[in-house]
Amino acid sequence: MRAAAIYARISSDPDGLALGVGRQIEDCRAWAHRTGTVVAEVYVDNDVSAYSGKPRPEYRRMCDDIKEGLRDGVIAWHPDRLHRSPKELEDFIVLIEATGAEVHTVTGGDYDLSTPHGRVTARILGAVARHESEDKSRRIKRKAVELAQQGKRNGGGTRAYGYNAAHDSIVPEEAAIVEEAAQRILAGDSLRSVCSDLNRRGVPTVTGRSWSTTVLGNMLKSARLSGQREHRGEIVSSGSWPAILTPAQTARLRSLLNDPARRTNRTPRSYPLTGLVRCGRCGAKMVARPTQDGSRRYVCATGPGNVGCGKTYQLAQPLEQLIAEAVLYRLDSPSLAQAMAARATPEASSDQIDRELEEDRLQLDELAEMYGRKEMTAREWTLAKAPIQQRIWANERRLAEYTGTTALDGYVGHSENLRRQWETLPAPRQRAIVSALLDSIEIGPALRGRNVFDPSRVTPHWKV
Repeated sequence: MRAAAIYARISSDPDGLALGVGRQIEDCRAWAHRTGTVVAEVYVDNDVSAYSGKPRPEYRRMCDDIKEGLRDGVIAWHPDRLHRSPKELEDFIVLIEATGAEVHTVTGGDYDLSTPHGRVTARILGAVARHESEDKSRRIKRKAVELAQQGKRNGGGTRAYGYNAAHDSIVPEEAAIVEEAAQRILAGDSLRSVCSDLNRRGVPTVTGRSWSTTVLGNMLKSARLSGQREHRGEIVSSGSWPAILTPAQTARLRSLLNDPARRTNRTPRSYPLTGLVRCGRCGAKMVARPTQDGSRRYVCATGPGNVGCGKTYQLAQPLEQLIAEAVLYRLDSPSLAQAMAARATPEASSDQIDRELEEDRLQLDELAEMYGRKEMTAREWTLAKAPIQQRIWANERRLAEYTGTTALDGYVGHSENLRRQWETLPAPRQRAIVSALLDSIEIGPALRGRNVFDPSRVTPHWKV
């Protein structure tokens, strides 16, 4: 071979050190040196499985180069580095037959794909490799289920944010960030605004990079933060590590962040009352539509995509100032304090729901242990599990209902705290506070000839 390709691949390299493929390349170069083979290029697919069926860019590029006549042979450490899929092997055989390229492996010998015997040998080796991969996958999956049911973690991977590398103790400064982010999201802040603030403050992720909405959202939805073990998205047991958040917080965060109606790709809200302002003439929701000079304005819009009458307009700034003052006044009213106290009755408290969730999850653990000891059949386990799982889902939905009132925590009866912060709060947080108290804001018809803001046109409809 005068222009051979070395191909190296390893399925898993979470740390990105490429040590495994490095050893393969070293052995392949030594083989080439002993046999007088000229190596033209090295092709490496690091941390890429040949079993999963996912694209292997360098393997594909190598095959294209062989097809173009740029490479006249392949050197690999072992046949299973090249293929673990019968379909890929058959395509490779067609390519080798068409081009006459040679195939050599350091530990598996040579196999001549141009002869029937060579092709049979390659297919047998491929079938064995496929069986080994399937058997390994089955064992890994079964082990993952077992670890999840026992409340243990899978090993390896990047260190979890908030915990040390062994995941048996909390990193205080990171735990403080987790708690802050969770409280802000539950209070109404957007993922985008929290990420922007953390990046501005120079707070890194566990990998030292900047925060993104995906990274932050996935972290906050993870049950591990509340000392719980999940498997394939379902909480299956209590974990063996300390918790940073409460199970109730995790349930509320998962419900909030998994809500399909939640949009995460929008630009920051500049109209905090969007969705709350309604036209007093026709009842349609008024939309954000600035004037020609750029002044922010709420409009009862008509035309394509809008159902309004097109007759009601209101400048945003004075309306938002009026509503802010009304909200601050409402926070100190005795009626609101009474209403909030009624919501926090023992029968409806999030603490009680949390206890019920814990009891049901423990019952699921007991069922799983009984099934594992073969004290019940799979059918009996399924029938027993169903009502418990239904109670868990129902209580998780009940917990989600508390998300709206979290925005008011610390402010009821203490509006001066909010008054000092109001102007600096992001618009999503302002809206969360307003929407926790207000159902809608009705804007009545304007008086002819009156061009100043008229508070009498504004009718707030309070929730509590």
